[in-house]
Amino acid sequence: MTTLVEVDDLSVCFDGGAQALAGVNLRLGRGESLAVVGESGSGKSTLAMCLAGLVQAPHAAGSIRLNGKELLGATEATLRSLRWTTVALALQGSPFNPVATIGSQVAEPLRERLRLGRKDAALRARDLAVEVLLDPALLDRYPHQVSGGERRRATLAMVLALDPTLVVLDEPTAGLDPATSQALVRRVMTLARDRGFALVVCTHDLTHAVGLATRTMVLYGGHVVEHGPTPAVLKTPVHPYSWALINAYPSMTTTKDLRPIRGLPPDSRNLPSGCVFHPRCTQAEDQCAQRRPALEPASADSDAAGQTARDHELACHLGGLRVLLSAHGLHKWFDAGKQRTQALSDVSFSLRQGESVGVVGPSGSGKSTLAAVLSGHLRPDSGQVEFQGIVQSRPGQSAPRSGRRRIQLVMQDPIDALSPRLSIERLVAEPLEAEGAFDAEQRRGLVLDALESVGLPRSGTFLTSYAHQLSGGQLQRVALARALVCQPLVLVADEPTSQLDPSEQARLLGLLRERQVELGLGLVLVSHDLAMVRKVTDRIVVLDGGRVVEVGPSEVVSVAPASSTAQRLVHAASPLALDHPGLTDVGFDPRAAASPSA
Repeated sequence: MTTLVEVDDLSVCFDGGAQALAGVNLRLGRGESLAVVGESGSGKSTLAMCLAGLVQAPHAAGSIRLNGKELLGATEATLRSLRWTTVALALQGSPFNPVATIGSQVAEPLRERLRLGRKDAALRARDLAVEVLLDPALLDRYPHQVSGGERRRATLAMVLALDPTLVVLDEPTAGLDPATSQALVRRVMTLARDRGFALVVCTHDLTHAVGLATRTMVLYGGHVVEHGPTPAVLKTPVHPYSWALINAYPSMTTTKDLRPIRGLPPDSRNLPSGCVFHPRCTQAEDQCAQRRPALEPASADSDAAGQTARDHELACHLGGLRVLLSAHGLHKWFDAGKQRTQALSDVSFSLRQGESVGVVGPSGSGKSTLAAVLSGHLRPDSGQVEFQGIVQSRPGQSAPRSGRRRIQLVMQDPIDALSPRLSIERLVAEPLEAEGAFDAEQRRGLVLDALESVGLPRSGTFLTSYAHQLSGGQLQRVALARALVCQPLVLVADEPTSQLDPSEQARLLGLLRERQVELGLGLVLVSHDLAMVRKVTDRIVVLDGGRVVEVGPSEVVSVAPASSTAQRLVHAASPLALDHPGLTDVGFDPRAAASPSA
């Protein structure tokens, strides 16, 4: 395929030291499509303007070749000859002259560049309007007299007026309702196919990126952090930022609550050293703050499936999102007299940095046994557990001390888990005392911070209280603080809400999500409550009889389960209806109780 766009080491620095782009490289062939995604301020709009030659030296450095012609440093005559005919840009917000009709503005490139007469240009403008599904009658109106979607279509008509070989759209659907956005996206896809132009779409709307582009580039702080085929980048991202960005995006295909990216985007006037994402990255190491990572091919073990798409690149010293915890072929038996029961049978799964995995199943399915094995409280009879690639638990071997601290278990019943003889402060401090890694003052500071992080008092008589003096919700939060005080990387929570009322349950789950985002925790949430698990987790593992009977994304397992076990759990988690026969059969009709005459 003939290369149309060649960008080499493009950097843009505006007045005041704002670094908008740094070291961007790009190749785009004729007829290809690219989506550029990232948070506000990532450099998307700057890249769009650079491709049209609107940013020049001294602000821009590097090279941008369009159809073999260099844009940086080109004369005004050269840039004028390329705009509209070779490259056409639709700026963000669809800016129009408010004192000229839409039709006259769509026809302007035709009159100026093709020297068409006013009548012929108007006729051609009407044809373009029809092509982009815009009512030609609207061409006689002024911009403020039409809707946002109609202005976007008019902008598209203007962009296509001189049949360019490269179309650059900057936030083409921003501010539009979903139906209008989808209609516009479908029309752009059809036009790109029929006209054969190359397409660059700068957008924060990931759904439309999937629909419009075969390749996706992820920008953060002006740097390319991931680039590759759109299905690979947006469905199985490997860079920590890409993964966090996708998890923060609302979608009708997901069931879990939104998960924001911790921290704030960088200030382009004062970018951090090393990897620009490292201040917000939950797996950053010292080297991440010391030098910039190069954009390199993703390794085969970077993604969850163990496969990396061709031409998939990322910039990460650690090779992308790391696997924190993995279980391989776990088996566990329990002996009771002459009877032997198999609690786990060939159980395997993995947990990535910042990911949450739900483990569900009926009572006796092996959930709590798996939680105890993963956290090192039980040894498997065969198979092994690895933490960051280091074996933690296998037959005949105790877990390394460092690994036990980094993997913490929140037990099902806090009353059984918390000693009645210790004060709340001592209960939370006990794991640190066992480690012996901090002095008394440091331990107290960590304990108070842990209590505050889960919404409990850090002063007063609460610290000297005992477990029997607290409510169930407070006890569960003390158990959570006791686990978090060790600063773990993996939290295994075994039925943490089973004994809480709905209000306390929601409060505890909110705390879990907040701590997970802030600390980058990997979370294994064990529960029989599928309705609750699907709101918190990315993936769900279904156990039955000690075996894994189904694994999949939460939105799939909870909506269209494949196994009979998951189907039963989904049915049991159905919402309570006011006309449920179980309510009226016992003589209570909630609708009658709610009526004024009742």
